[in-house]
Amino acid sequence: MLELRPTCEHCNRALPPEATEARICSYECTFCAECVDNVLQNVCPNCGGGFAPRPVRPSVNWRGDNYLGKDPASTVIRHKPVDAAAHAKFLAKIRAIPPEDR
Repeated sequence: MLELRPTCEHCNRALPPEATEARICSYECTFCAECVDNVLQNVCPNCGGGFAPRPVRPSVNWRGDNYLGKDPASTVIRHKPVDAAAHAKFLAKIRAIPPEDR
């Protein structure tokens, strides 16, 4: 089950469970859309994967206890600003490779 991490790892922007601007990689590294587009260039600094919009977990128990009340979002903040110079070197190696081929 997704943790629904509460903030962008780079800029620490709040990303509550209903945030449509949250982006995650396959390891659930979490960043805001602005950082993914403008800083990371769709390359996860932790694993090299691409990003997808994070799903929104229902806030209402519509069916089967599958909602935020039963499975709340994480409150653990993982603020690890990306080193721009190091990420630029990393990008140079893999940016041209589509995420599905990395």
